Amino acid sequence: MTQIKFGTSGWRAILCDDFTFNNVRAVSRAIADHLTQEGIADQGVVIGYDARFMGKDFARETVRVLAAAGIPSYLCDRDTPTPVIAHELLRRHAAGAINFTASHNPYDYNGIKFSPAWGGPALPQTTSDIEARANALQDSDVPVVALDKAEAENLYSEIDPRPSYFDTLKKLIDFDAIAGAGLRIAVNPLYGTGRGYLDTLLEQAGVQVVTINAHLDPYFGGEPPEPAEAHIADFIKLIKEDDEIGLGLATDGDADRFGIVDSDGTYIEPNYILALLFDYMIRRKGLTGDAARSVATSHLIDAVADHHRVKVLETPVGFKFIGEYISAGKILIGGEESAGLTVRGHVPEKDGILACLLVAEMVAVEKKSLKALIADLYARVGEIYTRRINIRLSAELEQRLPAKLACPPGEIDGRTITDVIRIDGNKFLFADGSWLLFRKSGTEPVVRLYAEAASEKDLQELIAAGKEFILS
Repeated sequence: MTQIKFGTSGWRAILCDDFTFNNVRAVSRAIADHLTQEGIADQGVVIGYDARFMGKDFARETVRVLAAAGIPSYLCDRDTPTPVIAHELLRRHAAGAINFTASHNPYDYNGIKFSPAWGGPALPQTTSDIEARANALQDSDVPVVALDKAEAENLYSEIDPRPSYFDTLKKLIDFDAIAGAGLRIAVNPLYGTGRGYLDTLLEQAGVQVVTINAHLDPYFGGEPPEPAEAHIADFIKLIKEDDEIGLGLATDGDADRFGIVDSDGTYIEPNYILALLFDYMIRRKGLTGDAARSVATSHLIDAVADHHRVKVLETPVGFKFIGEYISAGKILIGGEESAGLTVRGHVPEKDGILACLLVAEMVAVEKKSLKALIADLYARVGEIYTRRINIRLSAELEQRLPAKLACPPGEIDGRTITDVIRIDGNKFLFADGSWLLFRKSGTEPVVRLYAEAASEKDLQELIAAGKEFILS
């Protein structure tokens, strides 16, 4: 029997293989027992799901499990973005939220993401407790009650979380500036939960919107629902062929990640978007505060922080660590290179809808393309180029890798290693400001190599040196 294991953002598994009703009941009861032990179960649980197969069926089964434990459920009335579920959790002061999502994973996956009462992704001490309880329950008959009985006992109701979420975004975003700029914006929710969110907010503000892939498709058009350059060729083609489109905005399957395309069809890497928005919020919106980024995220954010005389906090990979800082009010903005972002005054969770709207506001206010804005930023803080690749390992290399990373050489490719950061993987900092990060995948024989340098030429050389270091 496969063990239930929570990763950086919940438990994910392949439908009908490990993601079954039996395991869903086990995890749901484990969460119920965890909340009961915490003494907050009577505050109820918000339950949501994304656009995948049988999402609502799994969610309703969780309602039945929670009702058997005497815990009220507030079930979203349609597939709902992850940040919207987090927003509703906080608005209701609920005990937690259970979200059926596999985010940007392929269509044959589903998952359960638990958010505790503070609204961010659950931290390791919480998920470890839930894991242990769930695995102990895998062979058990978890008690459930009928939905109509749960409803009659006030343990089940359906809710629409969209209006209150819209109200919050209207306080955070200058929609008048976006509409006033006359921008024609392309929107791509990738058949996911973002349908009727980003497009509707912009349309309500009077913005010209061109939307594609906005109908429900659990196959996500045959691509993983990830708004990375490799998976949005149709969107890029649309923008290249329509000269009137000034910006392209995309969200992933559960709308917690963003994908941005410039007016000429150029895909803009998330690292650059994070730095641009950090600079924009301080320089143009007049806000102040520090930033948090994961260890794998570009130091372009650090350069912006130095320019504005604020700080950057470095975290392990996993938005829960950034969410903690947001929840505590310690930062203005937090982000990850994997296209996750949130800001002070909002949910301590990734929000792709918010990120896209901030980009639209920035482009509208600055009246420049994103590539022009990056050039402007480079002129003020210096040029930084960043990239990530995957390196597949043989069985022999995989076995030798831990010892190699534990005792790195004094230099790589003539670059002196000045520091090694091991909060998540092994990050080698070099004297010239460049760096390499090696993170081993937890599920396959792959090392993720992250590299950053001051020029494209140096970046290519550093990537080659990093590959040689791993494979030699």
